[in-house]
Amino acid sequence: METTASIKEKLQAAKSYEPWMEELRADKRKSVQQLLASWNRRFDKQQSLVRQLEEKRSFDDQFKVHFSSLVAGIDEAGRGPLAGPVVTAAVILPEDCSAFLGLDDSKQIAKAKRSELAELIKAQAVSWSVHIQPPEAIDRLNIYQATKESMEASAHALDPIPDIVLVDAMKLAIAMPTEAIIKGDAKSLSIAAASILAKTGRDDLMDEYAAIYPEYGFSKHAGYGTKEHLAALEAHGPCPIHRKTFEPVKSMPKRP
Repeated sequence: METTASIKEKLQAAKSYEPWMEELRADKRKSVQQLLASWNRRFDKQQSLVRQLEEKRSFDDQFKVHFSSLVAGIDEAGRGPLAGPVVTAAVILPEDCSAFLGLDDSKQIAKAKRSELAELIKAQAVSWSVHIQPPEAIDRLNIYQATKESMEASAHALDPIPDIVLVDAMKLAIAMPTEAIIKGDAKSLSIAAASILAKTGRDDLMDEYAAIYPEYGFSKHAGYGTKEHLAALEAHGPCPIHRKTFEPVKSMPKRP
C-alpha cells in the first residue's frame, strides 16, 4: 500500500486531475481522504481564478478592432482621502496574460499580493505609466478635474499609443478612442492592472510621508478620514500634504 507521505507528494505536484486519483477515493484511510479533499479545494480555487482571468481578458478583447489592437486600462487611487495626492496609472497588457492569475481590483487583494502583482505588471506590460497629482492641484482644480487631468497624463505617457483606452468610470478628453466603464476594475483586466499600480504607487508615497509627518499615521490610513487621523488633525492641525478644500480641514482655523 502506498504511504500517505508518497500520496501527499504526488498530490502537491499534480496540476490537474489524473486517473490515479480515482483510486484514492476508495482508500479507507482518513488521512488520504483529507489530502484528496485539500487537493480538490486547491484545484477548484485555481480553476476559479483561471475563469476570472479569462472573463476579464475577454471583456477587454471585445473592444479590439483587430487581433493586434492595443487596449489600455486606466484607474486611480486616492480620490477620497483628506491628505496626499491622487495617483493614476495606465497599463497596456501583453497578449499572453497567463502570468496574471489572481489579478483583480486592488481593493480585493491583500497588500503583499498587490506588491507582487505590481512588479509583475511592470515587468511584463507592453507599456505602463503612473502619474501623481499633488494636493495643491486637487485644491486648485477640484478632485474630479484633478483626477481627470491625471488620467489623461497617464494615457499620453504610454508608448506605443493604444488603440482604445478603457477608463474606470471617467470620460477623458484625449485623442485616443475611450470607453468609460462602470466598475471597470472588476470587469476589465487592464483596468484592474492599472488599479494595482495606482494603489501600490500611492501607498508607497504615503509611507514616505508617514516618515516626514509621523504624528498623523499616514502609513496606517493612507490619508483617509479615520478616527485616528481625525484625532491627529485636531491635535496638530493640517500639514502641508492635507487637502485644504476638503472638510474638516477646510473649516479648521489656521495655526501660526
